[in-house]
Amino acid sequence: MKKFYLSLCALVAFTMAASAQTACNGGRYESDVYTVDSTLGIKYGLNTTNTGAIDTLKLDVYQPHADTATKRPLIIWVHGGSFLSGTSQDEDVSTLSRSFARKGFICATINYRIGMSNIDSADAILAVIRAVQDLKASVRFFYKDRKTTNTYLIDTNNIFMGGSSAGALTVDHVAYLKRDCQIVDPGYISEPNLTSMGGLEGTSGNAGYSDKVKGCISLCGALGIYGWMEAGDMPLCSMHGTSDKVVTYSRGIVNPGIPLMYLDGDRMLYAQAKVVGVVDSFYTWLNAAHVPYAGTTAAQRAYMDTTVNFVRDFLIGQLGCTNAPLQVADKPFGTATLYSFTPCPVGIEPVNGNELVLQAFPNPSNNNVTVELAEGQGTYSVELSDISGRIVSSGSTNKSTYVIEKSGLSAGVYFLKVANTKGETSVKKIIFY
Repeated sequence: MKKFYLSLCALVAFTMAASAQTACNGGRYESDVYTVDSTLGIKYGLNTTNTGAIDTLKLDVYQPHADTATKRPLIIWVHGGSFLSGTSQDEDVSTLSRSFARKGFICATINYRIGMSNIDSADAILAVIRAVQDLKASVRFFYKDRKTTNTYLIDTNNIFMGGSSAGALTVDHVAYLKRDCQIVDPGYISEPNLTSMGGLEGTSGNAGYSDKVKGCISLCGALGIYGWMEAGDMPLCSMHGTSDKVVTYSRGIVNPGIPLMYLDGDRMLYAQAKVVGVVDSFYTWLNAAHVPYAGTTAAQRAYMDTTVNFVRDFLIGQLGCTNAPLQVADKPFGTATLYSFTPCPVGIEPVNGNELVLQAFPNPSNNNVTVELAEGQGTYSVELSDISGRIVSSGSTNKSTYVIEKSGLSAGVYFLKVANTKGETSVKKIIFY
């Protein structure tokens, strides 16, 4: 009887494991199984443009029609346009959204603040930061929705972001530009100017909710400095043409017609990923120009098919499926020489890669702040310190939420330190006003 019980347990465990690994086979996520519903012009935030005007930030949502799933992976797509033009309804991102909604994903395309006062490197950096802030606000919008009305039935454990051209630059910088010093120390922007913009998190909306993303899709993208990608960072799926004259395949000046700055293209990021152990599914289009998949010619549609298939393979792998790939990548073209780079020190947020604090909301707050903690981590110790390092409150909990009470605290910036019994810690900035 004991042997039978053990055998039964083993069979159940094997069946569950096999099911988890092959959940995509025969339909959802693997193939086109749905028609698509779209809802346009949904407000997700608000912020100031380069001219001082107020921009209402909106996004479009594409959903699988008559879908009964209650937790769906999300892809947020960001359009291109050199940070000067483009909308959430540009053909490349709307086509990508419809393609993946047919497979059972929910997709969103966002409008973000565009425009530069001067077409130069200084204003280009500010434009990238504004786009980064807006994309993070859109991620927080969906976390907020899941916690409140749950209109879109998002699986917040499976949120991905993808971009085309300038949109790819945006998602790359959200993924790998994690600390202020990474852009302050090289002189891209001063600390006071970055602070006045609201920092990398920005103030575009949905404060206090998480902006954690599981993976990044870079289509003809680049990063300011390859070394901003570090061990433990999120997986990357990237595709780039070797003849791209706008965003260079390896390292070069972006937009040489109006030279703005040097950037490290997807080929450099692939080389860095190999060094630091970040997952990078990289596809090279030999002799292809910038965004070859954007358009309606037969050749452009063929490039789009390749794009959808390769990104599909990356996504279902991240979801734990074991389907055979539809689009196998060729070897990267040429070599990428990683130049000397000294990373800036890890600051106080985050302390390490363990995200024990999932959300803190509302933040900023004029009252109490509710902290949502990762489950299954045992007992937490909690400390709140002011900017001088003085501990102003402390406590412990074994629950998934903890309330920080403002009573008696002055308006200002505080730092919430959370540690579990494994010795892992994380720190989050809390603002009271």
